[in-house]
Amino acid sequence: MSKIILTNEVSGLGSAGDVVEVKNGYARNYLLPRGFAVIWSKGGEKQVSSIRAARDARQLATIEEAQTLKARLEEASVKLSIKAGVGGRLFGSVKTGDIAAAVAEAGIGSIDKRKVEIPNPIRSVGEYLATVRLHGDLVATIKLKVVGKK
Repeated sequence: MSKIILTNEVSGLGSAGDVVEVKNGYARNYLLPRGFAVIWSKGGEKQVSSIRAARDARQLATIEEAQTLKARLEEASVKLSIKAGVGGRLFGSVKTGDIAAAVAEAGIGSIDKRKVEIPNPIRSVGEYLATVRLHGDLVATIKLKVVGKK
């Protein structure tokens, strides 16, 4: 087991600044190469406080703002125009950054692409659902309408 400090929020594991123990392979092959975590050390405890301060600054100021954003996200349908081939198959897939940009472009609000979760890769046109972690346990579900762009 490896003791690590999370630098980003990881679903099912924790938030930025949390010190957690994970299996060696998970840390070595997934968390560390992607920059989601750093190895814990005695000097790393100083990093924890700065990471937590940065996380608090990034979070939405109040729970009320998060709740109003959740209401706006859940009532609206976000349209994504992505280049597609014959039969509606996309060239590539829809990324979390694409969803965050489409939400901002629609005038709904600003969300962090790192907080967007897509259950399965979106590789064809159609209607899909994605979730956004807004504040703590507050999660909003977004309706996505993926259409082909010519």
